[in-house]
Amino acid sequence: MKAICAAAAASVAVTLLAGCTDGHSTASAAVVPTATATAAPGQTATGPSKPMGDGAVWTYVVNDAAGKPVEVGVRMTGAALRALPNDMPEGHPVPVMLEFPSAVGTGVLNHVEFYWNPMGHEPPGIWDKPHFDYHFFIADESVSKEVDPANEDFATKAENLPDTKYMPTDFAPPPGTAVSNTVPLMGLHWADKAIIRTPHQYDFTEEMIRGSWNGNVIFLEPMITRDWLLSHTPLDEQLKEPAAYQRSGLYPTTYTVHYDATRDEYSVALGGFTQREAS
Repeated sequence: MKAICAAAAASVAVTLLAGCTDGHSTASAAVVPTATATAAPGQTATGPSKPMGDGAVWTYVVNDAAGKPVEVGVRMTGAALRALPNDMPEGHPVPVMLEFPSAVGTGVLNHVEFYWNPMGHEPPGIWDKPHFDYHFFIADESVSKEVDPANEDFATKAENLPDTKYMPTDFAPPPGTAVSNTVPLMGLHWADKAIIRTPHQYDFTEEMIRGSWNGNVIFLEPMITRDWLLSHTPLDEQLKEPAAYQRSGLYPTTYTVHYDATRDEYSVALGGFTQREAS
């Protein structure tokens, strides 16, 4: 599977590359669930699975008794970390498109574009470890398809940045022009400038990225290294939030990563959905 990831930090210039490596798991193979179109309140619905390595990856949604989303995430089997491609892709890589289960509330989230970056990407010594990207898109697929340098209005839309009040205070795009840093089929990536990333000293394990295009915030993106996933280190943290929102809806406020040894499954999820009003 070919993949590419983009990420940006205010302290480093970012050029996007992709590559590969293999992972190994000693846990028994997990059973891939059948997709469920809907789920009764208080239950879990699952989206269609896609192949990954020797296993599979899929979305899931947990809702409460009233049908409100509690957790929206991506799960993959332990086998998905094995037999991954290890060659530099040619041309523009294609993401694994993951749909959410239908007729289930996901707040402002629309779909997930999932990437495996076997050799990471530049800058060297920062994000060049093998890792996965989980693009949780607020925008629908048609918006990301607009991010095409071949389009006549690409530069105009790339340079149209959202008001900074719609991004967390600590987040910033990379240095350089928005046009040169906007990634085709994704957008401009904003990273947390509060993180100190000294090349070859920074211990990259996981980070949360935000993305924009044509004046709008369009995705949240956990970047997670394969080795950190294999360490089975749990993560539960609050998301840094912006001062204002561009549209009203239920927004996630938490970010979690967990490994279920019984099922041999990894989950990366957004939760704590809270109503926010546009302003």
